[in-house]
This record gives sequence, structure tokens and C-alpha cells, in this order.
Amino acid sequence: MIEVLPHMPDGVTGIRVSGRLRGDELREIRPVLEETLKNGEVRIVEVIAPDYEGFGPGGFVEDLKLGLGTVLAHHSAFKRIAVVSDKEWVAHTIHASAWMVPGEIAVFGLGELDRAKAWAAAG
Repeated sequence: MIEVLPHMPDGVTGIRVSGRLRGDELREIRPVLEETLKNGEVRIVEVIAPDYEGFGPGGFVEDLKLGLGTVLAHHSAFKRIAVVSDKEWVAHTIHASAWMVPGEIAVFGLGELDRAKAWAAAG
């Protein structure tokens, strides 16, 4: 499941992923990202819930489409991405692939959500 998070600082989009992320859910979130792109700068706080299990049906394919279509086409708009998770594999994956991500990326623990929001909004 993917949902938009309320109570984000101005200019920051918050999302939360949990369970298994399906393709249809990623298609539904695309308009949110496209609306964010209209602001000229993309700042995201992504919370990865403890029950997140990865991709479900069609999730991986839609994630690739979103990454290669929307993100790659507007890569200079991406300023800061704060990933919030207590899963060790998430932190390892982010650190290993950070060089491919446009803008700055940082990992925060679930107890550091307010710090992640402030970091994403700054700079």
C-alpha cells in the first residue's frame, strides 16, 4: 500500500509504503509526483513501514516506469529525499545506490520522522 502523508512542511511531499506495493498503487501516486514537479523542486519524505514486504503484482514494473519516465525526465528537480525506516536492508540499499539518485538522499529511523521532515525542507 502507498499513501500520501499529511502534515508535511511546505514544499515537501510525504508518502508511506506498507505491505506489498502493487502496480495499481504506483499508478495512482503518479499524479501526486507530477503535481509536485510543477513546483520546480521535489522534496520527498518516504516512510517505509515495518510491515513493508516489497513489490506485489506489477509493482516492480510500475516502479521502473515511474523511475525511468518521471524521475529520469526531471532528475534535476529532485533536491532531497528522506527515507524513514528501521529496516537494515533499506539503509544498505540506499547507501549502495545513492549515487544513482538525483539530489541528496538520507536515511532516518522511524523515531526520527520530524528530523527527516526538517532535513527534506532545508537546503
